Amino acid sequence: MNGAELVIFDLDGTLLDTIADLAAAANAALKQNGFPVRTQEECQRFVGNGVNKLLERALPDGHKTALDVEKIRPAFFAYYDAHLTDVTRPYPGIPEVISQLAGRGIKLAVASNKYQSATEKLVKHFFPQIPFAAVLGQRERIAVKPDPAIVEEILWLSGVSREETLYVGDSDVDMQTAHNAGVRVCAVTWGFRSREELATFKPDFITDKPAEIADMVF
Repeated sequence: MNGAELVIFDLDGTLLDTIADLAAAANAALKQNGFPVRTQEECQRFVGNGVNKLLERALPDGHKTALDVEKIRPAFFAYYDAHLTDVTRPYPGIPEVISQLAGRGIKLAVASNKYQSATEKLVKHFFPQIPFAAVLGQRERIAVKPDPAIVEEILWLSGVSREETLYVGDSDVDMQTAHNAGVRVCAVTWGFRSREELATFKPDFITDKPAEIADMVF
């Protein structure tokens, strides 16, 4: 890929391994409201489309309703806001590659379906020295991924064209988001979905190593 000026990263499963803390928050919300808890492996399949979808999928059959989601949401937020960095960590090699890209003058951004305040807290906590051009999460009246709205906003904020942009993500949602936005996409295999599943979306690149991302923007 030649002339890349902007790399947009998904957050959960791409930059940060967040699943243990997300599962703990979902289970705290379920347990406090009398519902059975889920395994971490189940929660790994539930994430990717925002908090409401995570909770809807985690609720048992017969309770996957907007009313029950609204009922357990406060407990999820209360727990997650207090524990979002308990176990969460950057994936090995991620701090190094984003520092390398920033040092080369590549603009960096985060596009997440995690709610905005948590997205900002996590990025600030784990990557305090990185001058991100934009850090955007789920917000009121903004469509969630795979709608391309968040990517369109980042392109506008950064002043970079689609042709000069690479999107990096770990899920089917990310692949669809990039395709919908008309930008090139790199699928990473260390996150929440398998290489085989990611390959079905025909990404421009697929990698097992964060360091390889730096080679894609020359």
